[in-house]
Amino acid sequence: MHIPFTPNHIQLISACYPPSAALLTSGPEYAPNSQELSRLTYYAANRPEKINKLGSELEKRVKADCRKAASGNTRARASLLITLAIFKALATECRRDMPLLSPSLLSSVNVALSSLSADLEIAARAATVFTTWTTYTDGLIIGVDLKVTDDYMSCLRHFARLGHIEHNDHETRNRTRLIGLAALVGAVNSEALYKPSAQFQPQVSIIMRALLIPLLQVDVSVLNHELGEIKEQPNSPILDEFRSRPTLERRAASIHVHIDGDQGPTSGDVANTALRATSSLLGHTRGLQASLVLQAALDTLDERDGWSQIEHCRWLAEKAAEWTQYQYRYGIPTRLVECLAESQDAPQPTRRHSTLAAMITAVFTSPTPLVNLSTSDIIASLISVTLRRITVSPDDSLLPALVECISSLGTHVYYADQIQDLAEDLIRRLVIVEASGIPGAGKANREKARIQAVRCLLAGLLGLIHAADMHDAGKDADDEGKTVGTSPTLPTPAERMSHDGPGQGHIRPSRRTKVGPEIWQDTLSLLCDSEYAVRADYAMALVAYVENEIPKFADKVDADGVRRPRPLAEGPTQKSNTLNAMLYGDSTTRFLNALHACVYALSTSPKLGLRSSSSPPSPDRTSPAQGDDSSARAGDATSDSVTTERRSMTHPSRSRRTSLVLRMLRDAPARISVSSRVAADLSDFGNILAVLTTVHEQLPVRSLLTGIPMLVALNRAASVADSCDPLTAAAVRAIKELVARAWLVVAKVWDCPAVAEIAEKALSALPSSSSLPSLPDWQFGSLQPPQHPIPLPDGVQLDTPLPDIDADAILEALSSSQNVQEATGLGQHDLLRRLGTDWSPDSAYKDSIETKSRMDSLSGDGLSPLIKVAPALMHAENLSMQSLARSGRGVGVTDLREALEGRSSMSNPNLAGRVPSISTLDHTSSVYPGADQFAKLTPQRSRPQRAKPRPGEVREVLNKLGIGKQNGLGNVKSSFPALQKTQPRNPPTITPPYTT
Repeated sequence: MHIPFTPNHIQLISACYPPSAALLTSGPEYAPNSQELSRLTYYAANRPEKINKLGSELEKRVKADCRKAASGNTRARASLLITLAIFKALATECRRDMPLLSPSLLSSVNVALSSLSADLEIAARAATVFTTWTTYTDGLIIGVDLKVTDDYMSCLRHFARLGHIEHNDHETRNRTRLIGLAALVGAVNSEALYKPSAQFQPQVSIIMRALLIPLLQVDVSVLNHELGEIKEQPNSPILDEFRSRPTLERRAASIHVHIDGDQGPTSGDVANTALRATSSLLGHTRGLQASLVLQAALDTLDERDGWSQIEHCRWLAEKAAEWTQYQYRYGIPTRLVECLAESQDAPQPTRRHSTLAAMITAVFTSPTPLVNLSTSDIIASLISVTLRRITVSPDDSLLPALVECISSLGTHVYYADQIQDLAEDLIRRLVIVEASGIPGAGKANREKARIQAVRCLLAGLLGLIHAADMHDAGKDADDEGKTVGTSPTLPTPAERMSHDGPGQGHIRPSRRTKVGPEIWQDTLSLLCDSEYAVRADYAMALVAYVENEIPKFADKVDADGVRRPRPLAEGPTQKSNTLNAMLYGDSTTRFLNALHACVYALSTSPKLGLRSSSSPPSPDRTSPAQGDDSSARAGDATSDSVTTERRSMTHPSRSRRTSLVLRMLRDAPARISVSSRVAADLSDFGNILAVLTTVHEQLPVRSLLTGIPMLVALNRAASVADSCDPLTAAAVRAIKELVARAWLVVAKVWDCPAVAEIAEKALSALPSSSSLPSLPDWQFGSLQPPQHPIPLPDGVQLDTPLPDIDADAILEALSSSQNVQEATGLGQHDLLRRLGTDWSPDSAYKDSIETKSRMDSLSGDGLSPLIKVAPALMHAENLSMQSLARSGRGVGVTDLREALEGRSSMSNPNLAGRVPSISTLDHTSSVYPGADQFAKLTPQRSRPQRAKPRPGEVREVLNKLGIGKQNGLGNVKSSFPALQKTQPRNPPTITPPYTT
């Protein structure tokens, strides 16, 4: 009925409704009159100033109909459905002016959901209107208009509640969840979520709660099945496409309830929708937003106690990293590690701790690459968490999971030096823990915590290296059957050899930088640790390192264990390098010197460990061996300060550690006395034999030159003339067997039957006893239970001295071996003198300490003649050739000017009258740090003008070095032509603001 003086916009709205008597019969579509609706939308689209009035009128009708429909009025319910349809039509046609319609539209949807959310048809119609708004809005009104923001957040809460609602009827539950999730999909793909940055976290917290709960309620196999269907069919069969076109060309989704009689949706359909929304959300996030999404998911797991579902959590963490944009994936594991570190002080590990560790491992071991990941920060956090958990309890159940996390960092190698840097971080912390223990550990558990910390760091170090090896093997294009593993637990070297085949002689080059022996050398003192569990773990780690990581320099035995000459590979250059390494030493030779020193100390010392020395400490420094609490606290403080260093150990801590190691080595006797006791167990001698066997097989030449004198000295130390107590006798017999079996290995490697015959004769003469045990198996990437020692047998009696091995005959046989002479490039006399040299553990360890002099830094490094002659040309005040050749300080224009000033009068006369350049030498000499004449130079404005060299001075130096023209008859021009007489430039007339 037409009422006089009714506004035009109200008349247009009223005309869209069917007559009051026909409202109930307008179902099930409950759609407005199409012709009148077209007039209304045309009116609104052409008169934007009337949109606010139209929205206000429709909002009034929605509120009135909701009150009546809540009381059971069916006519009001039908009118409400039609009003919501009108809102959808206006939002679609007036998409350009959406901010004008947004207040009334969101308020109407909020009122409808607050009053009648249990009515699925009304909820579906409200979800359609909400999705239309999210499709076309630019999101700028959110956060600016507080009323609109409150209504929008309230709508999100209503739809999130529908998305994870519980109901006895599974079909009703699934339909309700689909309606809520469909509306949330619209919000996830809307600009309203991403444009207002301040409102992103509150929205994500609401959305993720509804998305995760349906995923946690189905099996992982269902999730994988639905994920496969999503990849095959990107568009949802229930929802329309949302953001494939620009805003003005988008097509809003139409959400509806399933028709009665049709088969209802399953839990897989609900999970499918939730997966689409989650993947879309993570695919649109950037940087910090990805971390906020993950934090919202973790909060949901806290609320719903979802940490017990470890498989689901691992799957979600792995897929979250996969769905996030390539350049922002690093935020996922970073946030997981931060969450683990936030709760590291808990008195007992919870399910949350173990699940977080499993999620971190799953992300790192997944095939998904993680660019921009700060691996150094990640491993520093994981090490801190591990040490903190050990401080709380040395037997903490979370430690194996943390070791797997550390090991998994080697699965993907993002730059060549990554594994070397991470191993250096682990080794730096390892040596600090070995010497100073763990700060904060109680007195009762201090030693136990130190042992467990060393074992955990060792296991993580080995797992890290072997995970990187598996990564290299998986990326090899030649091995089609190999793929990147998804677990840090790697096969043993023997299994890998059986996989590759015994006849495969090709050594695949690695794509990463190997961990150098100069880095690993700091850990060799662990071979002499006071606790057998540490010694056993380190012996296995050392064998694995020598077999797989240390540089071999093409120096390796064949498949049958014999070292044969290779004429093509071992020419004069290789022999010269071997001789230089023998005379001056390289990193591998220094490593072997330190290794053999520690082996000797372990075999003969009465006390083991860096803290067990009986030598008095120096007056200015208290050794932690004395057990003083103040020294322990000082050591802890020192370790805390040292751990802040990122890439280098401080000199005081390194010198302190060196003195502790030397003090321990000095306790090793030159000859075992009758009354002395050996601290090593029978298992230790078996471990030593495994280490020496690996060293001689993997590095035959260097082990020959460094290890043979040690074997001679060890055999001499076990020469006990008188009878001794049973334990000492058992130790002496074990040493004799160890030396004899080591000689057998040397004889096999160098194919010397004479040496083997002497060793076999010595073995047969030994009294019968327990044989040396073999090295236990090691599972890389996991923390194994501690090994228990096999003690020395106590029934050994020595009434007569044990027969000695004829060391002179062995040395004579080795020095006369053709294989040895060809490999070393030395004659028999030189070899005999080298192998028979006097040896002691402290002298060998001192030889392992790298001390480069000024001339040593230039020997054999391939520097160009111009670099060697640079001081004569530059008249440099800093005579450090090492800083000139390999300095990490960048070379700038000032340095080039200073280099040219020394020959300016000859090479470029125009530079003769220049003002001297500004000096930047603000450092001391690296060659003579204590000399006064090379003291630290203070920054100054200008140096005094250097004296110009005579015309013949530079030519004279170059002629001595053989550079440039030697005489006037050559065709090649001299590098420095004769001086040309030119008129120098006039000095500048402007007085500089400084004095020369």
